[in-house]
Amino acid sequence: MPRTSNQDFYDPEPRWPAVVAALAVAGLYFALPPSLIIGPRWVFPALVVVLLIPTVVTHAKSMHRLNRIFGFSTTVVITLGMIASVVLLVQALPAHKESPTELLTSAAALWATNVLVFALWYWRLDAGGPHSRDKRLEHTDGSFLFPQMTMPADAKEAADEVNWQPNFFDYLFLAFNTSTAFSPTDVPVLARWAKMLMMLQSVISLTVLALLAARAVNIL
Repeated sequence: MPRTSNQDFYDPEPRWPAVVAALAVAGLYFALPPSLIIGPRWVFPALVVVLLIPTVVTHAKSMHRLNRIFGFSTTVVITLGMIASVVLLVQALPAHKESPTELLTSAAALWATNVLVFALWYWRLDAGGPHSRDKRLEHTDGSFLFPQMTMPADAKEAADEVNWQPNFFDYLFLAFNTSTAFSPTDVPVLARWAKMLMMLQSVISLTVLALLAARAVNIL
């Protein structure tokens, strides 16, 4: 159904995929060996859950400012947890503290975490975040140029993409491509902040995938 105005049509995108992504990051933390974890193993997942609860509640109650604060807090925490584990993994590599199997498991967990973490960042920052995008009739500008944004009106109608809006899965696909191809593939990047985040994501992915996983394979 096409949108006609902000006042008579409000169709917010679902938030549950982002919640599942944050919980998945907390779950992947349990796959890491003790040497890649700071403090007790349960602290990081518990902190993520504690922050997610008010994030979900504030969204349900339309407390958008608080929801934004808790949402960013959750994303910052899981980002710091991932970076800390990557640093510890790099430090453990020369000392051969981890077995080849542990290295491969750690590399896979951190690579998947990298994809999820940056998908959350792109989703939260693009075009003012999900709440700001919800108030638009159509997604015509943002930090990423999705293919649907360049389609002519008749092509959009034929493809049933009228009033198309990106959701979390579009940003997850973008993050996945960045971690595998080290480029955004079909989505050009327009904003400088997005380019910087993609550079950081590519560096982390290259470190984990090309260096650490390759090292583990070589010593099997």
